[in-house]
Amino acid sequence: MTVSVPARHAIVQMAWVVDDLEDAARRWHQTTGIGPFLVNRHIPIREPLYRGAPGAVDFSTAIAQAGPVQIELVQQHDDAPSCYRDSVPKGSEAMHHVAIMAPDYETTVAGYVAQGFEVASAGHFGTARFCYVDCRPALGHMVEILEECAAIQNFFAAIVRAADEWDGDPAGLLREL
Repeated sequence: MTVSVPARHAIVQMAWVVDDLEDAARRWHQTTGIGPFLVNRHIPIREPLYRGAPGAVDFSTAIAQAGPVQIELVQQHDDAPSCYRDSVPKGSEAMHHVAIMAPDYETTVAGYVAQGFEVASAGHFGTARFCYVDCRPALGHMVEILEECAAIQNFFAAIVRAADEWDGDPAGLLREL
């Protein structure tokens, strides 16, 4: 069998859709000790697509470093159709996706599509492109593809620094961006 997706994409993030960011971050910290969580509220997405059509969604994230991977918590604030609600109904919490960083974004996305997976959602975080590929039939969750670029690398480096410098005090668990 020929694999058309580059085999060496490291998983850099695991993400859960949650009902309440603050509560979920506290539970993650109490259970695992990770933190702090960098919180980005009501993230503006340029050119948002859902299943190939324009589709904006109002969501916030909280991200913490846990060893070599990030833990991302995602809260959707509205009732718009979204890749989040495709697999995690409102009021529920569940694992949603793993994320990879792609130096060649187009080729990586095309490799997943060639395997028969649909792009569930796509857009731009600032200048960086991203998409969620619906790999639920094969993996039980989505795969987020992040375009490897300076903006994403700098953001991820800030998350690592925050974890390295954090004293573990729960009072500083949530840091607004």
